[in-house]
Amino acid sequence: MGIDQQFAEPRLPNLDWRKRLDVIVETMREMSLQTDPQAMVRAYGKRIRQLMPADRHVALSRRGLETPQYRITRASQWTEEINPWKEKHRLPLLEGGLLGELLYSDKPQIIDDLQFAPDDPAASYLAGQRSLMAIPHYDGGVALNMTVLMRSIPHAFDRDDFPEQVWMSNLFGRATQNLVLAEELRQAYDVVDRELKLVADIQRSLLPKTIPRIPGLDMAASYQTSQWAGGDYYDFFPLSENRWGILIADVSGHGTPAAVMMAITHSIAHAVPNFPDPPATMLNHVNQQLATLYTTNNEAFVTAFYGIYDPVKRTLTYASAGHNPPRLKRCEDGSIIALDGVGNLPLGVMADVVYDQYTQVLRPGDQIVFYTDGITEATNPAGKMFDTERLDEAVANCHLDANGLIEAVLGAVERFTAGEPAADDRTLLVAKVF
Repeated sequence: MGIDQQFAEPRLPNLDWRKRLDVIVETMREMSLQTDPQAMVRAYGKRIRQLMPADRHVALSRRGLETPQYRITRASQWTEEINPWKEKHRLPLLEGGLLGELLYSDKPQIIDDLQFAPDDPAASYLAGQRSLMAIPHYDGGVALNMTVLMRSIPHAFDRDDFPEQVWMSNLFGRATQNLVLAEELRQAYDVVDRELKLVADIQRSLLPKTIPRIPGLDMAASYQTSQWAGGDYYDFFPLSENRWGILIADVSGHGTPAAVMMAITHSIAHAVPNFPDPPATMLNHVNQQLATLYTTNNEAFVTAFYGIYDPVKRTLTYASAGHNPPRLKRCEDGSIIALDGVGNLPLGVMADVVYDQYTQVLRPGDQIVFYTDGITEATNPAGKMFDTERLDEAVANCHLDANGLIEAVLGAVERFTAGEPAADDRTLLVAKVF
Protein backbone atom coordinates (compact mmCIF):
# COMPACT_ATOMS: atom_id res chain seq x y z
CA MET A 1 0.00 0.00 0.00
CA GLY A 2 1.47 3.40 -0.91
CA ILE A 3 0.43 6.77 0.47
CA ASP A 4 1.34 10.04 -1.28
CA GLN A 5 2.67 8.27 -4.36
CA GLN A 6 4.10 10.26 -7.24
CA PHE A 7 1.87 11.44 -10.04
CA ALA A 8 2.52 9.23 -13.06
CA GLU A 9 -0.16 9.66 -15.74
CA PRO A 10 -1.51 12.70 -17.61
CA ARG A 11 -4.28 14.63 -15.87
CA LEU A 12 -7.84 13.99 -16.91
CA PRO A 13 -9.47 16.73 -18.98
CA ASN A 14 -11.32 19.29 -16.79
CA LEU A 15 -14.36 21.36 -17.54
CA ASP A 16 -13.77 24.58 -19.43
CA TRP A 17 -12.93 27.36 -16.91
CA ARG A 18 -16.14 29.23 -17.78
CA LYS A 19 -18.24 26.16 -17.08
CA ARG A 20 -16.30 25.60 -13.86
CA LEU A 21 -16.95 29.19 -12.85
CA ASP A 22 -20.65 28.82 -13.59
CA VAL A 23 -20.79 25.68 -11.44
CA ILE A 24 -18.95 27.41 -8.58
CA VAL A 25 -21.19 30.49 -8.73
CA GLU A 26 -24.34 28.38 -8.75
CA THR A 27 -22.95 26.26 -5.89
CA MET A 28 -22.19 29.33 -3.76
CA ARG A 29 -25.57 30.83 -4.59
CA GLU A 30 -27.39 27.65 -3.58
CA MET A 31 -25.32 27.28 -0.40
CA SER A 32 -26.19 30.85 0.63
CA LEU A 33 -29.89 29.91 0.59
CA GLN A 34 -29.52 26.95 2.93
CA THR A 35 -30.44 27.02 6.60
CA ASP A 36 -30.37 23.27 7.28
CA PRO A 37 -26.90 21.62 7.31
CA GLN A 38 -28.22 18.32 5.91
CA ALA A 39 -29.87 20.07 2.98
CA MET A 40 -26.71 22.10 2.43
CA VAL A 41 -24.55 18.96 2.23
CA ARG A 42 -26.98 17.40 -0.21
CA ALA A 43 -27.00 20.47 -2.46
CA TYR A 44 -23.22 20.89 -2.27
CA GLY A 45 -22.56 17.23 -3.08
CA LYS A 46 -24.71 17.40 -6.18
CA ARG A 47 -22.92 20.48 -7.46
CA ILE A 48 -19.38 19.58 -6.49
CA ARG A 49 -19.48 16.25 -8.31
CA GLN A 50 -19.33 18.29 -11.51
CA LEU A 51 -16.03 19.83 -10.39
CA MET A 52 -14.48 16.81 -8.69
CA PRO A 53 -15.83 13.71 -10.45
CA ALA A 54 -15.55 10.48 -8.47
CA ASP A 55 -16.95 6.97 -8.69
CA ARG A 56 -17.36 6.72 -4.92
CA HIS A 57 -17.15 9.01 -1.93
CA VAL A 58 -17.02 8.46 1.82
CA ALA A 59 -17.11 11.02 4.64
CA LEU A 60 -15.38 10.31 7.95
CA SER A 61 -15.41 11.85 11.42
CA ARG A 62 -13.38 11.33 14.56
CA ARG A 63 -15.19 14.04 16.54
CA GLY A 64 -15.56 12.89 20.14
CA LEU A 65 -13.60 9.66 19.53
CA GLU A 66 -10.19 8.35 20.55
CA THR A 67 -7.45 7.03 18.23
CA PRO A 68 -7.93 4.97 16.05
CA GLN A 69 -11.74 5.09 16.06
CA TYR A 70 -13.80 6.95 13.47
CA ARG A 71 -17.32 7.00 12.07
CA ILE A 72 -18.54 6.78 8.50
CA THR A 73 -20.91 9.75 8.27
CA ARG A 74 -21.80 9.53 4.55
CA ALA A 75 -21.16 7.08 1.75
CA SER A 76 -22.28 7.05 -1.86
CA GLN A 77 -22.97 3.30 -1.51
CA TRP A 78 -25.71 3.88 1.05
CA THR A 79 -29.23 3.53 -0.23
CA GLU A 80 -30.65 5.53 2.69
CA GLU A 81 -29.61 8.99 3.77
CA ILE A 82 -28.59 9.32 7.44
CA ASN A 83 -28.45 12.67 9.18
CA PRO A 84 -25.11 12.50 11.07
CA TRP A 85 -26.08 15.29 13.47
CA LYS A 86 -29.40 13.80 14.51
CA GLU A 87 -28.82 10.05 13.98
CA LYS A 88 -25.29 9.50 15.19
CA HIS A 89 -26.30 6.13 16.65
CA ARG A 90 -26.88 4.82 13.11
CA LEU A 91 -23.41 5.69 11.84
CA PRO A 92 -20.92 2.79 11.41
CA LEU A 93 -18.14 2.99 14.02
CA LEU A 94 -14.84 1.62 12.68
CA GLU A 95 -11.34 1.31 14.06
CA GLY A 96 -7.98 1.49 12.26
CA GLY A 97 -7.29 0.44 8.68
CA LEU A 98 -6.49 2.65 5.72
CA LEU A 99 -9.22 5.23 6.29
CA GLY A 100 -8.28 5.51 9.96
CA GLU A 101 -4.64 6.02 8.97
CA LEU A 102 -5.61 8.75 6.51
CA LEU A 103 -7.90 10.55 8.94
CA TYR A 104 -5.46 10.54 11.85
CA SER A 105 -2.54 11.57 9.63
CA ASP A 106 -4.06 15.07 9.75
CA LYS A 107 -3.06 15.98 6.17
CA PRO A 108 -4.37 15.86 2.60
CA GLN A 109 -3.21 12.86 0.57
CA ILE A 110 -3.57 11.24 -2.86
CA ILE A 111 -3.10 7.54 -3.58
CA ASP A 112 -2.61 6.68 -7.25
CA ASP A 113 -2.64 2.88 -6.92
CA LEU A 114 -4.99 2.00 -4.09
CA GLN A 115 -4.25 -1.17 -2.15
CA PHE A 116 -5.61 -2.30 1.22
CA ALA A 117 -5.60 -5.39 3.41
CA PRO A 118 -8.45 -7.88 2.91
CA ASP A 119 -9.43 -7.54 6.57
CA ASP A 120 -9.46 -3.72 6.48
CA PRO A 121 -12.53 -2.58 8.49
CA ALA A 122 -13.50 -0.32 5.57
CA ALA A 123 -12.88 -2.91 2.86
CA SER A 124 -16.48 -2.77 1.61
CA TYR A 125 -16.12 0.98 1.01
CA LEU A 126 -12.77 0.60 -0.80
CA ALA A 127 -13.45 -2.47 -2.91
CA GLY A 128 -13.08 -1.99 -6.66
CA GLN A 129 -11.41 1.42 -6.37
CA ARG A 130 -7.87 2.19 -7.64
CA SER A 131 -7.38 5.92 -6.88
CA LEU A 132 -8.11 7.86 -3.70
CA MET A 133 -8.07 11.52 -2.68
CA ALA A 134 -8.34 12.33 1.04
CA ILE A 135 -9.31 15.90 2.00
CA PRO A 136 -9.23 16.64 5.75
CA HIS A 137 -11.60 19.23 7.25
CA TYR A 138 -9.93 21.11 10.06
CA ASP A 139 -11.65 22.22 13.24
CA GLY A 140 -9.61 23.74 16.04
CA GLY A 141 -6.46 23.02 14.02
CA VAL A 142 -7.16 19.27 13.85
CA ALA A 143 -8.62 17.16 11.04
CA LEU A 144 -11.78 16.04 12.81
CA ASN A 145 -13.53 15.21 9.55
CA MET A 146 -12.44 14.01 6.13
CA THR A 147 -13.89 13.62 2.67
CA VAL A 148 -12.56 10.68 0.66
CA LEU A 149 -13.11 10.54 -3.12
CA MET A 150 -12.29 7.41 -5.13
CA ARG A 151 -12.06 6.36 -8.75
CA SER A 152 -12.04 2.90 -10.26
CA ILE A 153 -8.97 3.72 -12.38
CA PRO A 154 -5.44 4.44 -11.13
CA HIS A 155 -3.80 7.89 -11.25
CA ALA A 156 -7.19 9.54 -11.59
CA PHE A 157 -6.69 12.65 -9.42
CA ASP A 158 -4.74 15.68 -10.59
CA ARG A 159 -2.31 17.12 -8.05
CA ASP A 160 -2.34 20.51 -9.79
CA ASP A 161 -5.99 20.94 -8.76
CA PHE A 162 -5.50 19.39 -5.34
CA PRO A 163 -4.69 22.57 -3.31
CA GLU A 164 -7.79 24.39 -4.56
CA GLN A 165 -9.92 21.31 -3.90
CA VAL A 166 -8.66 21.12 -0.32
CA TRP A 167 -9.31 24.83 0.11
CA MET A 168 -12.82 24.72 -1.36
CA SER A 169 -13.80 21.60 0.56
CA ASN A 170 -12.64 23.12 3.84
CA LEU A 171 -14.54 26.34 3.23
CA PHE A 172 -17.64 24.27 2.66
CA GLY A 173 -16.91 22.30 5.83
CA ARG A 174 -16.67 25.50 7.86
CA ALA A 175 -19.90 26.82 6.36
CA THR A 176 -21.66 23.56 7.23
CA GLN A 177 -20.30 23.62 10.77
CA ASN A 178 -21.53 27.19 11.16
CA LEU A 179 -25.01 26.05 10.13
CA VAL A 180 -24.81 23.22 12.67
CA LEU A 181 -23.81 25.68 15.39
CA ALA A 182 -26.56 28.07 14.30
CA GLU A 183 -29.11 25.27 14.53
CA GLU A 184 -27.86 24.32 17.99
CA LEU A 185 -28.10 27.96 19.04
CA ARG A 186 -31.64 28.20 17.68
CA GLN A 187 -32.62 25.13 19.65
CA ALA A 188 -30.97 26.53 22.77
CA TYR A 189 -32.75 29.85 22.26
CA ASP A 190 -36.06 28.04 21.84
CA VAL A 191 -35.52 26.28 25.18
CA VAL A 192 -34.57 29.55 26.89
CA ASP A 193 -37.49 31.31 25.22
CA ARG A 194 -39.96 28.72 26.51
CA GLU A 195 -38.50 28.95 30.00
CA LEU A 196 -38.64 32.76 29.97
CA LYS A 197 -42.27 32.64 28.86
CA LEU A 198 -42.99 30.30 31.75
CA VAL A 199 -41.20 32.62 34.19
CA ALA A 200 -43.20 35.55 32.79
CA ASP A 201 -46.47 33.62 33.19
CA ILE A 202 -45.59 32.72 36.78
CA GLN A 203 -44.64 36.32 37.52
CA ARG A 204 -47.86 37.72 36.10
CA SER A 205 -49.83 35.19 38.13
CA LEU A 206 -48.50 36.93 41.25
CA LEU A 207 -50.05 40.24 40.23
CA PRO A 208 -53.68 41.07 41.09
CA LYS A 209 -56.07 39.40 38.67
CA THR A 210 -58.44 42.36 38.88
CA ILE A 211 -58.40 45.83 40.37
CA PRO A 212 -60.34 45.73 43.67
CA ARG A 213 -63.28 48.00 44.32
CA ILE A 214 -61.95 50.44 46.87
CA PRO A 215 -64.53 52.76 48.46
CA GLY A 216 -63.96 56.35 47.40
CA LEU A 217 -61.39 55.49 44.72
CA ASP A 218 -61.53 54.85 41.00
CA MET A 219 -58.42 52.78 40.22
CA ALA A 220 -56.67 51.41 37.13
CA ALA A 221 -53.32 49.76 36.47
CA SER A 222 -50.91 49.06 33.61
CA TYR A 223 -47.99 46.63 33.69
CA GLN A 224 -45.43 46.34 30.87
CA THR A 225 -42.12 44.47 31.09
CA SER A 226 -39.11 45.33 28.93
CA GLN A 227 -38.31 41.62 28.58
CA TRP A 228 -40.33 38.41 29.00
CA ALA A 229 -40.17 38.80 32.77
CA GLY A 230 -39.44 41.87 34.85
CA GLY A 231 -38.93 43.26 38.30
CA ASP A 232 -41.87 45.64 38.74
CA TYR A 233 -44.53 44.69 41.25
CA TYR A 234 -47.81 46.11 42.45
CA ASP A 235 -50.38 44.73 44.86
CA PHE A 236 -53.46 45.48 46.95
CA PHE A 237 -54.15 44.37 50.52
CA PRO A 238 -57.68 44.40 52.02
CA LEU A 239 -57.53 45.69 55.60
CA SER A 240 -59.98 46.34 58.39
CA GLU A 241 -62.58 49.12 58.30
CA ASN A 242 -62.70 49.10 54.48
CA ARG A 243 -59.12 50.35 54.29
CA TRP A 244 -56.83 49.14 51.50
CA GLY A 245 -53.07 48.82 51.24
CA ILE A 246 -51.59 49.89 47.89
CA LEU A 247 -48.06 48.72 47.09
CA ILE A 248 -45.82 49.49 44.11
CA ALA A 249 -42.24 48.26 43.93
CA ASP A 250 -39.33 48.03 41.50
CA VAL A 251 -36.54 45.45 41.77
CA SER A 252 -33.10 46.54 40.56
CA GLY A 253 -32.03 45.04 37.26
CA HIS A 254 -34.09 43.42 34.54
CA GLY A 255 -35.22 40.05 33.25
CA THR A 256 -35.33 36.74 35.07
CA PRO A 257 -33.12 37.68 38.10
CA ALA A 258 -35.36 40.68 38.78
CA ALA A 259 -38.48 38.52 38.34
CA VAL A 260 -37.17 36.04 40.92
CA MET A 261 -36.52 38.84 43.42
CA MET A 262 -39.98 40.23 42.65
CA ALA A 263 -41.51 36.85 43.52
CA ILE A 264 -39.53 36.76 46.77
CA THR A 265 -40.74 40.27 47.65
CA HIS A 266 -44.32 39.22 46.91
CA SER A 267 -43.98 36.21 49.20
CA ILE A 268 -42.53 38.25 52.07
CA ALA A 269 -45.15 41.00 51.71
CA HIS A 270 -47.95 38.43 51.94
CA ALA A 271 -46.41 36.88 55.03
CA VAL A 272 -46.20 40.03 57.16
CA PRO A 273 -47.35 39.14 60.70
CA ASN A 274 -50.70 40.70 61.70
CA PHE A 275 -51.33 41.99 58.16
CA PRO A 276 -49.35 44.72 56.34
CA ASP A 277 -50.53 47.51 58.61
CA PRO A 278 -49.30 50.21 59.28
CA PRO A 279 -47.14 51.09 56.23
CA ALA A 280 -43.85 51.52 58.12
CA THR A 281 -44.26 48.11 59.78
CA MET A 282 -44.76 46.53 56.38
CA LEU A 283 -41.57 48.01 54.89
CA ASN A 284 -39.56 47.30 58.05
CA HIS A 285 -40.49 43.61 57.87
CA VAL A 286 -39.87 43.20 54.13
CA ASN A 287 -36.56 45.01 54.35
CA GLN A 288 -35.32 42.96 57.30
CA GLN A 289 -36.18 39.69 55.53
CA LEU A 290 -34.63 40.72 52.22
CA ALA A 291 -31.43 42.13 53.72
CA THR A 292 -30.93 39.18 56.06
CA LEU A 293 -31.83 36.28 53.79
CA TYR A 294 -31.68 37.29 50.14
CA THR A 295 -29.56 40.31 49.25
CA THR A 296 -26.51 39.88 51.50
CA ASN A 297 -24.44 38.23 48.76
CA ASN A 298 -25.58 40.27 45.76
CA GLU A 299 -26.28 43.88 44.88
CA ALA A 300 -30.03 43.48 44.42
CA PHE A 301 -32.39 45.90 46.10
CA VAL A 302 -36.04 46.90 45.84
CA THR A 303 -37.56 50.36 45.83
CA ALA A 304 -41.08 50.41 47.22
CA PHE A 305 -43.94 52.76 48.10
CA TYR A 306 -46.67 51.43 50.35
CA GLY A 307 -49.72 53.44 51.30
CA ILE A 308 -52.94 52.67 53.16
CA TYR A 309 -56.03 54.44 51.99
CA ASP A 310 -58.72 55.18 54.58
CA PRO A 311 -62.05 55.93 52.82
CA VAL A 312 -63.68 57.29 55.99
CA LYS A 313 -60.94 59.82 56.73
CA ARG A 314 -60.03 60.13 53.02
CA THR A 315 -56.35 59.86 53.81
CA LEU A 316 -53.34 58.04 52.43
CA THR A 317 -50.79 57.03 55.07
CA TYR A 318 -47.58 55.92 53.39
CA ALA A 319 -43.97 54.86 53.78
CA SER A 320 -41.33 54.91 51.06
CA ALA A 321 -38.16 52.90 50.47
CA GLY A 322 -36.27 54.87 47.85
CA HIS A 323 -39.17 54.76 45.38
CA ASN A 324 -40.26 57.48 42.97
CA PRO A 325 -42.72 59.68 44.91
CA PRO A 326 -46.22 59.32 43.42
CA ARG A 327 -47.65 62.48 41.85
CA LEU A 328 -50.78 63.98 43.38
CA LYS A 329 -52.73 66.19 40.98
CA ARG A 330 -55.13 68.43 42.94
CA CYS A 331 -57.86 69.13 40.45
CA GLU A 332 -59.62 71.79 42.56
CA ASP A 333 -56.70 74.19 42.10
CA GLY A 334 -54.43 72.47 39.52
CA SER A 335 -51.52 72.06 41.92
CA ILE A 336 -49.09 69.11 41.85
CA ILE A 337 -47.83 67.50 45.05
CA ALA A 338 -45.06 64.92 45.24
CA LEU A 339 -45.80 62.34 47.92
CA ASP A 340 -42.32 62.61 49.43
CA GLY A 341 -43.18 63.38 53.05
CA VAL A 342 -40.95 60.48 54.15
CA GLY A 343 -38.35 58.29 52.51
CA ASN A 344 -35.41 56.05 53.22
CA LEU A 345 -33.07 53.51 51.63
CA PRO A 346 -34.41 50.87 49.24
CA LEU A 347 -35.37 47.51 50.69
CA GLY A 348 -32.59 44.95 51.04
CA VAL A 349 -29.69 47.40 51.40
CA MET A 350 -29.33 47.39 55.21
CA ALA A 351 -31.24 45.18 57.64
CA ASP A 352 -31.44 47.73 60.48
CA VAL A 353 -33.13 50.52 58.50
CA VAL A 354 -36.26 51.89 60.23
CA TYR A 355 -38.93 53.40 58.00
CA ASP A 356 -41.19 56.31 58.94
CA GLN A 357 -44.65 57.10 57.63
CA TYR A 358 -46.62 60.17 56.69
CA THR A 359 -50.34 60.88 56.26
CA GLN A 360 -51.61 62.86 53.29
CA VAL A 361 -55.16 64.21 53.41
CA LEU A 362 -56.96 63.77 50.09
CA ARG A 363 -59.82 65.68 48.51
CA PRO A 364 -62.49 64.75 45.97
CA GLY A 365 -61.09 65.06 42.45
CA ASP A 366 -57.49 64.30 43.49
CA GLN A 367 -55.56 62.16 41.00
CA ILE A 368 -52.68 60.05 42.33
CA VAL A 369 -50.22 58.51 39.89
CA PHE A 370 -48.03 55.71 41.28
CA TYR A 371 -45.28 54.71 38.82
CA THR A 372 -41.93 53.01 38.38
CA ASP A 373 -38.94 54.75 36.82
CA GLY A 374 -39.48 52.97 33.51
CA ILE A 375 -42.10 55.67 32.89
CA THR A 376 -40.18 58.82 33.79
CA GLU A 377 -36.82 57.53 32.54
CA ALA A 378 -38.14 56.47 29.14
CA THR A 379 -35.97 58.23 26.55
CA ASN A 380 -36.63 59.70 23.13
CA PRO A 381 -34.31 59.22 20.11
CA ALA A 382 -32.30 62.25 21.26
CA GLY A 383 -31.65 60.66 24.66
CA LYS A 384 -33.87 62.99 26.69
CA MET A 385 -35.98 61.49 29.50
CA PHE A 386 -39.76 61.69 29.74
CA ASP A 387 -39.42 62.93 33.35
CA THR A 388 -42.09 64.04 35.83
CA GLU A 389 -42.99 67.28 34.02
CA ARG A 390 -44.35 65.37 31.05
CA LEU A 391 -46.02 62.90 33.41
CA ASP A 392 -47.82 65.81 35.09
CA GLU A 393 -48.88 67.19 31.70
CA ALA A 394 -50.27 63.80 30.69
CA VAL A 395 -52.68 63.75 33.67
CA ALA A 396 -53.73 67.39 33.37
CA ASN A 397 -57.25 66.52 32.17
CA CYS A 398 -59.33 66.26 35.34
CA HIS A 399 -62.36 64.97 33.42
CA LEU A 400 -60.76 61.62 32.67
CA ASP A 401 -61.43 58.55 34.77
CA ALA A 402 -58.60 56.30 36.03
CA ASN A 403 -58.47 54.22 32.83
CA GLY A 404 -58.45 57.37 30.72
CA LEU A 405 -55.54 58.74 32.72
CA ILE A 406 -53.60 55.50 32.22
CA GLU A 407 -54.18 55.72 28.47
CA ALA A 408 -53.13 59.39 28.45
CA VAL A 409 -49.82 58.63 30.17
CA LEU A 410 -49.02 55.59 28.03
CA GLY A 411 -49.90 57.52 24.87
CA ALA A 412 -47.64 60.39 25.89
CA VAL A 413 -44.75 57.99 26.58
CA GLU A 414 -45.32 56.23 23.24
CA ARG A 415 -45.24 59.50 21.32
CA PHE A 416 -42.22 60.78 23.24
CA THR A 417 -40.15 57.64 22.64
CA ALA A 418 -41.26 57.42 18.99
CA GLY A 419 -42.51 53.89 19.60
CA GLU A 420 -39.12 52.48 20.66
CA PRO A 421 -39.31 49.27 22.76
CA ALA A 422 -39.24 49.82 26.51
CA ALA A 423 -35.72 49.68 27.95
CA ASP A 424 -37.10 49.22 31.47
CA ASP A 425 -40.27 47.82 32.99
CA ARG A 426 -43.15 50.31 33.06
CA THR A 427 -45.82 50.12 35.73
CA LEU A 428 -48.58 52.62 36.39
CA LEU A 429 -51.28 52.79 39.06
CA VAL A 430 -53.77 55.61 38.98
CA ALA A 431 -56.22 56.40 41.78
CA LYS A 432 -58.88 59.06 41.40
CA VAL A 433 -60.60 60.23 44.60
CA PHE A 434 -64.32 60.84 44.57
